[in-house]
Amino acid sequence: MHDLSAFFSPLPYIETIDKEAFHPLQWGAHVKALTSEDFDWEEADIVIVGCGESRGANANFSDAPNTIRKYFYELFVWHPQLKVVDAGNILEGATEADTKAALALVLKELEAAGKTVLVLGGSQDLTLEQYNAFRAAHKTIQAVAVDMLIDLEETAVVNDRSYLMNILTEDPNFIQHFTHIGFQSYFVQPQMLQTLDMLRFDCLRLGKVRSQLSIVEPPMRDAHLLTVDMNAVKYSDAPINKNGSPNGFAGDEMCQLMKYAGMSQHLQSIGLYGYDPTLDQEDMTARLMAQMLWYFIDGFSWRAQEASLSDTASFLSFHVQMQHQDTLFMKSKKTNRWWMQLPDASMVPCTYEDYLCACNDEIPDRWLRIQERLS
Repeated sequence: MHDLSAFFSPLPYIETIDKEAFHPLQWGAHVKALTSEDFDWEEADIVIVGCGESRGANANFSDAPNTIRKYFYELFVWHPQLKVVDAGNILEGATEADTKAALALVLKELEAAGKTVLVLGGSQDLTLEQYNAFRAAHKTIQAVAVDMLIDLEETAVVNDRSYLMNILTEDPNFIQHFTHIGFQSYFVQPQMLQTLDMLRFDCLRLGKVRSQLSIVEPPMRDAHLLTVDMNAVKYSDAPINKNGSPNGFAGDEMCQLMKYAGMSQHLQSIGLYGYDPTLDQEDMTARLMAQMLWYFIDGFSWRAQEASLSDTASFLSFHVQMQHQDTLFMKSKKTNRWWMQLPDASMVPCTYEDYLCACNDEIPDRWLRIQERLS
């Protein structure tokens, strides 16, 4: 275990407040805040890392991580068996590149140790550092973005509107699959969707997701990296974006998305971005983001409950004749989640609706898309 304390602010948030004021069951009393004298994260299940770097966007995110912490620490702990460590905030470097290099190194070290990392940003181009941590380890991953925009602009310098171009077009590339959740059609050039479709990546429009929120659980279940731009939340629930939209996810929907994310056995790197405290009203967005963290941890507690697919006694099995092909569906007795079998006998996450579709002798779109990517 390497000493990462040199990359963090010497004054952690917890030392700026009265920790004794918290109830013993509030996160402020339960979370372990690392200091330069005690920077031991070895036993952590989840590590919180703040990075208010904002030079990749026209905003002020420097106080964002601590403002989110303020409200997260006030929430009550329902899963005391989970060890959550707050590493503090990455020191701002002399240049944007310095800060990003420090963040990438920290993420690489924590993820190599098997830790799940929650990054409190910061501008969304920090997602590139999340990706670079996997890239440095030559690990092929699946990634999910929640955003009202598709950040595929071509710019001379990487920023929060172009970072996806770098991630998806880099050679060699370590993205096995990418899913974009919650884009708003009127903000997106049709050519962007066509490009992503040609790459067999999935883009789920806001209206489609809101009509059936559970459709995002299967891609979340397979994801290793999640990036969330708070512009995906409608302005009335997250009043922090001058260029926000009256449409978007509701606060409770974002919490459900974060619970799905927490349940994923693969997800190691999560970034919450785009929060500018100077624009917030009554800190409502910070309160929402704190609750999103709470729901992620709630979902994380389910990881230990889910059985391995090899433990057939923990699943219900259903054999369905679909287009003259016997297809196996499995349902977890513990979490009620579904999987379906591909022709190569591998099992992939799916929904109950996919099962019903197969029962009607129709091939689920999810099955077809996966087969297209594999062919």
